[in-house]
Amino acid sequence: MTRLLIVADIRLYQEGLAHILGSEPRLEVVGTAADLSTATRLLAERSVDVALIDLAMPQSFAAVRGIATAAPSVKVVAVGVRDSEQDVIGCAEAGVAGYVPRGASVAELVTVLECVGRGELLCSPRAAATLLRRVTTLAAGRDAPMVCAPALTPREREIAGLLESGLSNKDIARRLGIEVATVKNHVHNLLEKLQVHRRAQAVARLQSRFLSVRESRCALPPH
Repeated sequence: MTRLLIVADIRLYQEGLAHILGSEPRLEVVGTAADLSTATRLLAERSVDVALIDLAMPQSFAAVRGIATAAPSVKVVAVGVRDSEQDVIGCAEAGVAGYVPRGASVAELVTVLECVGRGELLCSPRAAATLLRRVTTLAAGRDAPMVCAPALTPREREIAGLLESGLSNKDIARRLGIEVATVKNHVHNLLEKLQVHRRAQAVARLQSRFLSVRESRCALPPH
């Protein structure tokens, strides 16, 4: 029996998943949450094997990292993922143990949840190829000449840190005492420099070990 916590901020979607998955004989829905704070509280109170997170939820990758910190033994499955290279890699870098693309059926969702609950990994051939290319790139980079990551300005680095904390553009503007439009411009520049399309992908890219190592090496003064 796989004990499941559902995290989604749309109540209708949250309750629908709980109703459907709760009827599966090998799954037990032990709780639902609309945000990270509620999810963290439930993880402390109840025994959970897998947390199912709606990736369309704001700051969804921050929620993944928050769950990993609060309950390292709990595996995270992301639902509603676009079957694209950027989303698949973003999920992997954020620590997601399994993902369910937007076009998946209920039967496919159940299969992924059961596999992840058993400690297995199930993904489409396309996703497997994407991850394999990523691993190949990382392996080749160990011996290849180091190429610097795009340089971020001090303000962009400051905003990147606030994005990582899950703050919205409005919250960031209030924190830094600047206009929301200015924040949007900085976020747009961040996305362009990191070659991603969404804020969550930018946070995942910035947090990945690969990028951190590259930036630290590039920051070293020339000999």
